Amino acid sequence: MREIDDAVDRVIAGMEGTPLVDGKSKRLIAYHEVGHALIGTLVKAHDPVQKVTLIPRGQAQGLTWFTPSEDQMLISRSQLLARITGALGGRAAEDIIFGDAEMTTGAGNDLQQVTSMARQMVTRFGMSSELGALALENPQGEVFLGGSWGGRSEYSESVSQRIDEQVRSIVERCYDDAKRMVEDNRVAVDRVVDILIEKETLDGDEFRQIIAEYTTVPEKEKFVPVL
Repeated sequence: MREIDDAVDRVIAGMEGTPLVDGKSKRLIAYHEVGHALIGTLVKAHDPVQKVTLIPRGQAQGLTWFTPSEDQMLISRSQLLARITGALGGRAAEDIIFGDAEMTTGAGNDLQQVTSMARQMVTRFGMSSELGALALENPQGEVFLGGSWGGRSEYSESVSQRIDEQVRSIVERCYDDAKRMVEDNRVAVDRVVDILIEKETLDGDEFRQIIAEYTTVPEKEKFVPVL
């Protein structure tokens, strides 16, 4: 199973790199990854953590894997918000532990994913409380409302501004939630970071057992669509 697990990691993330030298950089990466895993563990609608590792692969210096508990043909609003919050967990941990002056570029891909998910909630899935059940873009990015056949965004200024405001509101609310969870569980975060730095890899069960020593870990909910 260890060889299979390693093969999956290699296919998805790339070849294993040179182990990180213990120091400030390794500790910062550990806090970043634990931030992701903490949110994924404490938010009920989030996919469960499979593994947290500080072993570099590809371009990533550390990785946190999440595995859905079942096939997901449909994704609920609560699941999307959970994923946004979880993706912001790394930046939230950097912010809380090291301060904004020590924030790194490590959250670059996370922020791209967060922005994309939040925008799709607003423009494709009708999940905005402000704009309501409107589909403003299709999957290819063509605009439905006030659009052109060229595929170039041609929102009216007022609609564009409202979209931006809703996207920002979703991201800011999720980021505040992520920071609050890191702050409220600082002792658990510090403890699991120390263990992760020593062992370099924790599987999901190990991670949840450590967190459960300090706070209640919710059982993951299963989304049952209404047909």
